[in-house]
Amino acid sequence: MKKEYDLSKMKKRRNPYASRLKKQVTIRMGTDIIAYFKTLAEESGIPYQNLINLYLRDCVEHHRKLSLKWAS
Repeated sequence: MKKEYDLSKMKKRRNPYASRLKKQVTIRMGTDIIAYFKTLAEESGIPYQNLINLYLRDCVEHHRKLSLKWAS
């Protein structure tokens, strides 16, 4: 492999994965939830924000819905 490459002649092209990029959001979560995912992160070696994203993605893919029942 060369130590240096001449990239000045390369043609520009759009990122084919641009539609799949992540968007940064601000969300308030309980400290117990963050602690839970940080513990899972230490066990699995995956950053805790990625674990939260994977969990939410799983919810979307399986169309999981939260069942809320309010006390009367």
